[in-house]
Amino acid sequence: RFSGIDFEIIIIDDGSPDGTQEVAEQLEKIYGSDKILLRPRASKLGLGTAYIHGMKHATGNFIVIMDADLSHHPKFIPEFIRKQKEGNFDIVSGTRYKGNGGVYGWDLKRKLISRGANFLTQVLLRPGASDLTGSFRLYRKEVLQKLMEKCVSKGYVFQMEMIVRARQLGYTIGEVPISFVDRVYGESKLGGNEIVSFLKGLLTLFATT
Repeated sequence: RFSGIDFEIIIIDDGSPDGTQEVAEQLEKIYGSDKILLRPRASKLGLGTAYIHGMKHATGNFIVIMDADLSHHPKFIPEFIRKQKEGNFDIVSGTRYKGNGGVYGWDLKRKLISRGANFLTQVLLRPGASDLTGSFRLYRKEVLQKLMEKCVSKGYVFQMEMIVRARQLGYTIGEVPISFVDRVYGESKLGGNEIVSFLKGLLTLFATT
């Protein structure tokens, strides 16, 4: 609030049963509806449509996208902004796989799957960014709009396609090392179906980019 940067926080809640909307309503009362914009939807409609829904209400030139469960820590946002200004980047992506970035709270299996997926993606797609499946990113607003028009993937592949399409369209990407902390409450589900759909999506991107 003391950075001199004009900002708003847009919270998209897809009818989650964990009380997100109630917490957001309390924050709205404390900080005002000009800073906290709660934009709920009746049911779970997917990440891509949540991005589009959020963009409709965003008034700034840049958009930071992050998870609301604090697995993405707000303390990294000033670093994203500094990085963007430093290189005038179109996208600044948080990376768990460079510098002092890392993951906390995952078991060995989950870490191996994530590392393996990232390695496979690097080999096949040569994206020029070190973390393809993370979603903590800063986008220039018009760049995010263009990418949303191009991207067709869903699930885990969606974040990967955003970076691959960005490279394809000649957008510049900077990276900031982040610490990802797995959620304390609730579960992140990563089953066989998700892994199969990831591999299918990866091969589709390899064939079409």
